Amino acid sequence: MKITQIDIMTPHIQENPMWRPILCRIHTDEGIYGDGEAALAYGIASPAAAGMIRDLATLIIGMDPLDSEVIWDKLYKSTFWGQNGGPVVFAGISALDIALWDIKGKAFNVPVYKLLGGKRRDNLRTYASQLQFGWSDHAETLTTLDEYREVSKKAVAEGYDAIKIDFFTYAPEDGRRYTDEDCTRLLSPKLVEVVESRVAAVREAIGPNVDIIMENHSRPDAQSAVQLGRAVQKYNIFYFEEPNTPNPKTAKFISSKLSMPIAHGERVYSRWQYAPFFEDQSIQVIQPDLGNCGGLTEGKKICDMAYVYDISVQAHVCASPLSTAVALHLESVIPNFVIHEHHTNNLKPWNKELCTVDWQPVDGKFKVPEGPGLGCEFTDKVLNTENKIIVK
Repeated sequence: MKITQIDIMTPHIQENPMWRPILCRIHTDEGIYGDGEAALAYGIASPAAAGMIRDLATLIIGMDPLDSEVIWDKLYKSTFWGQNGGPVVFAGISALDIALWDIKGKAFNVPVYKLLGGKRRDNLRTYASQLQFGWSDHAETLTTLDEYREVSKKAVAEGYDAIKIDFFTYAPEDGRRYTDEDCTRLLSPKLVEVVESRVAAVREAIGPNVDIIMENHSRPDAQSAVQLGRAVQKYNIFYFEEPNTPNPKTAKFISSKLSMPIAHGERVYSRWQYAPFFEDQSIQVIQPDLGNCGGLTEGKKICDMAYVYDISVQAHVCASPLSTAVALHLESVIPNFVIHEHHTNNLKPWNKELCTVDWQPVDGKFKVPEGPGLGCEFTDKVLNTENKIIVK
């Protein structure tokens, strides 16, 4: 079997122009194809990731798609910028690698999890993610304590026993987004009180038996992160996510000052970048995004390395439904899985319509996809987009 063509699609999402998915399909001479995704649909890296997939695609035309390890090393080592690369390089590698695994599963007529070693669980605990943007089919801006209470109770009523919120997103007075100027350095008592009051309101609303993950989106720095952490850890935070720009030394500083687990990972790429965090035990949960850390090939190795250090895994998932399937396959296999992320964007119609399957948990638990390969594919909306690059 040989790779004959690679399509790169960047469909325009009219309902949300800031959501710019980067998707690809690898074709073979045997008629088997595979779908992949570069998980940089948000932020400003989408066009760069599409260009990176295009450039990388030229290197693998004619190769055997089943040789995923050979292809991965070629993309990493023969591209100059691949070694120790950042999000754009690794997102490009990830998209192609994921599509290769989809092909491999279809070629052998088994789900990808079988090829990864076999699933050890089929009911994956799941949390409702990013509730500061609401929990519905449309985006919301939550500012008041009552809004935080109600959205949390809504998710719990649907069966989730864990939720995640960035409590430092919108100002309560006018709904403006907090800036880096607000979030870094030593914080004023007023700002700390805003965050703590929201955490306290949510804890009161959902009771003691639902976990709270506190998201920070790497916007605080080490000093403000410690302030916030000390103020909220008494509310039994499951883990404290991305408290600052990922760095093993500052992560170690933060974790040494707090008594709750620290999580990092969506902005850490490849096993080489993860290794220092493992070696100094500065984080307790890793969150690799399989769409930008190097794909399933690299993601599995990162998780296996973490297992050596008793570090848990929650894949970061903020992309199309295809990325949900990718994460579920890996999380069902690895021994150090802790919980699955279900992002509020997975509730939006403009995201659901990108794939043939609408992955949604039941009572806060996810089943593992069972079809051959990843178990879902892109829809005609993606395949027929005018924004397509074809590499042969």
